Amino acid sequence: MKLRIQGNSIRMRITQGELKEMANNGVVRDTISFAGGSTLTYSLVRDAACESPSAAMAGNTISICLPSTAVDEWISTEQVSLRGTQNLDGGSDLIILVEKDFACLQPRENEDESDMFPNPDKESC
Repeated sequence: MKLRIQGNSIRMRITQGELKEMANNGVVRDTISFAGGSTLTYSLVRDAACESPSAAMAGNTISICLPSTAVDEWISTEQVSLRGTQNLDGGSDLIILVEKDFACLQPRENEDESDMFPNPDKESC
């Protein structure tokens, strides 16, 4: 799973295996370790009580909640992403985007793309 944070937006990209894990277990998570023993955990959680994509942070964990019905459709179709906007205190918004991770059109050295989704633009190359 890839995590990208920029300003008030958060984006996660997941592989085919991670999407299957989400389908089977309702959650997929990953952790990055830092010097000194600190970690940051980030997860996607499928939840029937979640009405739209939302994010929360507690301690060293970022969790994105996704509605079960939206995830079920996403898993079983060619739909690329789930998107949401979460209203924050103070009147600002958090943009949330969760995408299927496509293989690059040009191979990259030292990059394992074996579990990525086939790139739909590859046919046009």
